[in-house]
Amino acid sequence: MSKYEYIDSQKSEPTNQNSVVKMCLWLAVSTSGFYHWAIRPQSATSARREALIARIQHFFEESEGTYGYRRIHADLAAEQTECSPELVRQLMRQIGLVACQPRPFRITTEADAKAAANMPDLVKRDFTADRPGVKFVGDITYIHTWQGFIYLATVIDCYSKKVVGWSIADHMHPSWSPMPSATPPRRP
Repeated sequence: MSKYEYIDSQKSEPTNQNSVVKMCLWLAVSTSGFYHWAIRPQSATSARREALIARIQHFFEESEGTYGYRRIHADLAAEQTECSPELVRQLMRQIGLVACQPRPFRITTEADAKAAANMPDLVKRDFTADRPGVKFVGDITYIHTWQGFIYLATVIDCYSKKVVGWSIADHMHPSWSPMPSATPPRRP
């Protein structure tokens, strides 16, 4: 932003009580230079940049905010609009367009059939209980976020079907548990 543009933006600000003369004096520019700048017609470069900004915003919105400056430049080149990739990058930065490109889904765990075969089915596929606190089941859910996976472990009471414990972590480690380490005493 040039000094003249700044003075012009402050002149139209309703809370500003400073005159143009004072602002020009503070910024070390001439008052006549400011008024000459204000009545000067728009330059060809400025008009071209405004047209490019409109096309860049169009392609950015059409891609739902996922295209970066390289893809937008390719789209501009495909429609015979000549500009450099660096100019597209500068204009995107100027108007605050930042591409958000989701990462591809990758499998982070693998099923281990051998280990699963050796694990006993302690509940025997019976998820009911005759009183609370007798039978619990657990589950781990992988939640994909923009910063990676987080893991949600839950423990459910089979009697009430309510979650009685849960924990969230950014790793799956054997020491990580949603249940307290001390086991409650058994009722007779």
